[in-house]
Amino acid sequence: MSILRACLGLLLVLFATAARADEPPVFDATQRRLIRSFGPWPPAFRIDSGNPLSGRPEAVRFGAVLFAEPRLSKNGALACQNCHQPQHGWAEPVARSHGLDRLDRNAPGLLDSRLHRWFGWDGASDSLWAAAIRPILDPREMGGSTAIVADLLRRDPALACLARQADDAAATSPDDESLLVLAARALAAFQETLVSPRTAFDDFRDALLTNDHAVMARYPVSAQRGLALFTSRGQCATCHSGPAFTNGEFHDTGMPFFVIGADGTRGVDPGRHRGIARLKANPFNRLGRYNADPQSPAVLPVRHVAQQHRNWGEFKVPSLRSLLFTGPYMHDGSKPDLASVVQHYSDLDEDRLHSDGEAILRPLRLSAEESRDLVAFLQSLSAPAVAAASDYETLKAEARRLCP
Repeated sequence: MSILRACLGLLLVLFATAARADEPPVFDATQRRLIRSFGPWPPAFRIDSGNPLSGRPEAVRFGAVLFAEPRLSKNGALACQNCHQPQHGWAEPVARSHGLDRLDRNAPGLLDSRLHRWFGWDGASDSLWAAAIRPILDPREMGGSTAIVADLLRRDPALACLARQADDAAATSPDDESLLVLAARALAAFQETLVSPRTAFDDFRDALLTNDHAVMARYPVSAQRGLALFTSRGQCATCHSGPAFTNGEFHDTGMPFFVIGADGTRGVDPGRHRGIARLKANPFNRLGRYNADPQSPAVLPVRHVAQQHRNWGEFKVPSLRSLLFTGPYMHDGSKPDLASVVQHYSDLDEDRLHSDGEAILRPLRLSAEESRDLVAFLQSLSAPAVAAASDYETLKAEARRLCP
């Protein structure tokens, strides 16, 4: 009988432990404020005053067509959509992209890019339209030129028609560079329309603010526990902040910055350190003559940003939205899945950080259950962006109808 009572007691303890594990966490006032800051979603659209084509339907259509146009490249075979695929969160499911040459970095997703201040893993561009120029001209990516773009927009009747609809003055300019800028601005106008859909997290976040327990109960408890960890001991929200889950800046996260070229040669990727130099030297930056709004507050960061020793090996903090579709992860695509990303921060090698680097980063030393919970939360920030892909095809079809 005593053995039976002991077994029953053990079962009761196990049952009680399991019941507690299935109970949702209680978020304190600080966590609730953080969770509130992750929305609302989607954010209201704001025109980029530095791009006169921002928000214009004619430019959006033109940009959608250009995004799929391989003749912008040197070999006539590479388009923007080769590395930024709609079905993969406008990213590419390979570790390092391959243009005319194998590249050193993973292609970042383009969803929600209109919310960013800096563009690219190293922030070498300060506007979405300037960022569109870089891969077109980069000899390792598309390998195009100002002359190739200008000639294409002049001699192709459909593209010339769309260009005139977007900006007649620029489209008829004899200046090749003006046509390159026109194409880039249209590409940016299109990319501004790529917005992550609402997710299970967004429904939970809104319900938490209104104490709608029925809606809150639909959000998996494991994801709630992951959110609790994200907003407390994990300190993830320090960098992954705001509705887009990124502060848009650059940090050393202990990732190696050595790269191996296609020919086996070894080198380094300085990250933000070189990105700042490229930004300052870029004739298309917000300090240049093509910025339509030199008085914009967006100009100030470009004027004052300067290289510092700590910028070496820093890379941009990516958004966490639509993560399920944009893997592999990190600037070099070295993490194949979300579990390996979480493991990186759990077992963080502090010796890889700058001596003057990220004081906020410490190994999280997560248990297996905590790791699963954090992955569950990250997964809840994704929902299929089928609407954006469908809109893309609709825009191209509409453009072909207007300018056959």
